[in-house]
Amino acid sequence: MELAKKFSVQKPSGMIRVFQAIEKMQGVLNLSIGEPDFATEPDIVDEAAKFAKEGFTHYPPLQGFLEVREAACAYWERHHGFKADPDEVYISVGGLHIPWLAFGALLNPGDEVMLIEPYFTPYEAQIRGTGGVPVAIKTREENNFAPTIDELRAAWTPKTRGIILNYPDNPSGRVASLKQLEEIAKFVEEKNMFVLSDEIYESMIFKGEHVCFANIPGMKERTLLASGVSKSHCMTGWRIGYVFAPKNVINTMCVLSSHQTYGVNTLSQKAAAYAMNTQDEKVKARAKIFGERMKAVEARLNSMKGVKCHPAEGAFYLFPDISGTGLTSEEFTWQLLNDAKVAVVPGNAFGQSGEGYIRIACTLSMEDLMKSMDKMENFCKKF
Repeated sequence: MELAKKFSVQKPSGMIRVFQAIEKMQGVLNLSIGEPDFATEPDIVDEAAKFAKEGFTHYPPLQGFLEVREAACAYWERHHGFKADPDEVYISVGGLHIPWLAFGALLNPGDEVMLIEPYFTPYEAQIRGTGGVPVAIKTREENNFAPTIDELRAAWTPKTRGIILNYPDNPSGRVASLKQLEEIAKFVEEKNMFVLSDEIYESMIFKGEHVCFANIPGMKERTLLASGVSKSHCMTGWRIGYVFAPKNVINTMCVLSSHQTYGVNTLSQKAAAYAMNTQDEKVKARAKIFGERMKAVEARLNSMKGVKCHPAEGAFYLFPDISGTGLTSEEFTWQLLNDAKVAVVPGNAFGQSGEGYIRIACTLSMEDLMKSMDKMENFCKKF
C-alpha cells in the first residue's frame, strides 16, 4: 500500500531508533526511556476499579470531568500558587496530545514556532504536522541551555507566532531561573507571541525552584501551561495530561479533539482526580529518591574518562558531555549499547545543540544504575 507523500521521507528519531534496537536485545540496562520505574500506587488503582464496578463506563465530557479539572486547579494552586478556573482546563490523552491540539488551534499555515535546543523530539514533528514551521534556537551549556534575548531576536521573523518552553527540561534536566524566564516573558510580550510551557516535571526540582511561567505578570493570557500525572504520579500508562489556557483556546481544542478521541478514558480520569487530591507526600518522597539517584550517577559520570556531567537540577535526566571520548553522540550511544548493553539516547536526537552529549534517565533502581555506571566506566576506559 502506497503511503502519502508527506510520510515518504519520515524517519524515526534517534530516540526511537534506540527504543527499537532494545526490543531486539536481551539483558539491556535501559537508561533511555523517561518513565518512572515505580508502579502506580495501589489506592489509585483501587479508585479506578471501584468506579468500573459501579458501571462508570460511558463517554466522558469532551473537556474532561469537572472534578478532574478542579483537582488540576487545586494541585497547581497548592504547589505553585497558580490560580485558574476549571473552564480554563482541558484534559488530554497524555501530555503529547496537548501540542497537537494547541498548534492546531493557534497556527496558520507557515506560522513559525521557536523551538529551544535541546528539545523533546516530538515537538518538531507536531509543529510541522499542524502546518507550522519549527525554528530551532541553538543554546549553550554555560547558559544552562536557556536562550538569551539576543538569540531569540536573531531567530524572530514577522512569521513567528509562538515559542515552546520546557523546564525542568527534557533532555538536559536543566531548570531555568526566574530572571531568564522574565527576560523571555518580556520578549514574548513585545512580539505578541503565545507560549506553550511544558511543565510536566514540575514536581522534580533538586536545585533552585520551579517557576510557573504563567505566574509571570502578563503571561497567563499568553500561555498554554501543559502538565499531567504521568511523571509526578507514576501514571504513564493511564494517559492523562492537562493544559491550562485561555477559554477560547480551550474551546477550540475541545472541538479539534472531538474529531480525534471523543474524550479521555473515564476510569483514568477518576484515578487522576484521586491521585492529584491525595498523593502529595508520596510525590515528594519519590522526587527525593530520584534526586538521590541523580546525584549518585552524576558523581560516577564525573569520575569517567572523557565525561563531564553538570549537577542534577530537575526532572530525572542527566545530560553528560561525552565529547572528551572523541566519539560523536551517535557513536558513543551505539557502541555503548552493542559493547556494554547499556542504552542511552544520543544528544543530537534533541537538536544540534545536543551533539557531544547523551541523555541518561535515572529511572532504574540504584543497584541497576550503579551496574550501568560500572559498564559505562569500563567502556570509557578504551578512549
